[in-house]
Amino acid sequence: MSRNPDNLQNSKEKTFISLQVGISFLQTLFSFFVPGGVLVLAISFVLLRGLPTLTLPLLVRIYPYVVLAAGIWFGWHFNRSRLIFVIVALALTDRFLLIFAEGSGTSVGAGLVVYNAVCILLPLNLVVFSLVKERGFISWRGKWPLGMILFQIIVVTVIGAWKQLGLSPYLEYSFVKIPLFNLIPMAQPGLLAFGAAFFILLFRYVQHRSSIECAFFWALFSSFFALALGDIGPMSTFFFATAVLVLVISVIETSFNFSFYDDLTGLPARRAFNETISKIGRHFTVAMIEVDSFKKINDRYGLVVGDQVLRMVATKLEKVTGGGLCYRYSGQRFAVVFPVKFVEETIPHLESLRKNIEIYSFILRGPKRPREKPANPEKYRGAQKRISLTIAIGVVERIDAKVKPKYVIKGADQALLNAQSKGGNQIATPTLEPS
Repeated sequence: MSRNPDNLQNSKEKTFISLQVGISFLQTLFSFFVPGGVLVLAISFVLLRGLPTLTLPLLVRIYPYVVLAAGIWFGWHFNRSRLIFVIVALALTDRFLLIFAEGSGTSVGAGLVVYNAVCILLPLNLVVFSLVKERGFISWRGKWPLGMILFQIIVVTVIGAWKQLGLSPYLEYSFVKIPLFNLIPMAQPGLLAFGAAFFILLFRYVQHRSSIECAFFWALFSSFFALALGDIGPMSTFFFATAVLVLVISVIETSFNFSFYDDLTGLPARRAFNETISKIGRHFTVAMIEVDSFKKINDRYGLVVGDQVLRMVATKLEKVTGGGLCYRYSGQRFAVVFPVKFVEETIPHLESLRKNIEIYSFILRGPKRPREKPANPEKYRGAQKRISLTIAIGVVERIDAKVKPKYVIKGADQALLNAQSKGGNQIATPTLEPS
């Protein structure tokens, strides 16, 4: 009995879509746990399994100060005020706990009151700092979190020094009677604050998928371990330092992404392109690509439309066949590198790219069209305007190791100018002489 070809095709499409969803989920899961989650969980495992008591104090004496110095340097060097605020908050939290509640101080008197207050304030601080926009250290508008921290220092000091305030019952209040909560010294208001903070930070990561949002989540996780174990001392200091380390790594990762990836299109940037052609080997082909009449599009429709055009072209470039590696080189210029391919081999793939963009109608968003896709698109079709786009491509190969990469780029640029001088919407291939 023969199978219906349409059903077979639909089955293949469903399988392909399921595979894509699965791969996307695994990539998201990987980026969530690496590197922050792996670091925090590994350190937690080592500490909870019982690091030798003689080794831990020696590590604690060095580790927090190294992390603190690195955090301050990276925060200042990369102008990351949020990192500095978190460092200040965690360092003060650690000092206050060591002063009021070191050892068994979390179970009695002023130490218990300060401990419970910190369990509520710290997760709320991390959430607030995750929401703060980076404003640097020059503007006073960027320094209000320091004022917030100073106010909390005063509050915690007053709570710890004046027992007569009678705040202990409120900080230890039990909302529900669950035996599981008795396994950790943290009171239910603190657990509620951490639970809300975990939910908010996880939601922000799902929404933004950025390394810094992920780092805030794992910094909160490490801080929770520091407090929930009830062992205020070297171990809690180690966990607080780890929270700072996770954020420092995220700053490095973010700075790397800014250097190697273009924020507008999501493509690897010029620096990544330069590294690729310097390490790719002696035989490769480079294509330089520009949108024809891009300046006229910007002048007529504005920079916002110009950015939309560049994003659309980048989307098409990502689908180029033939093993091409795509980059945003500069401005409206893109580059595609074909490793171990001659020009003749790349022409069909570049021609397919050129035709795909030529037949694609770029539709301007109408003034009354909502930003999100409407339920009834037909209602807004009258307000749409279509723009025809074309690209010019200059392509050149390197087969001689004596030709330096910069001359290959220069040749591709000249080929692109040749394609543009002939009216654009075509591919030009000059001859490159070894030098």
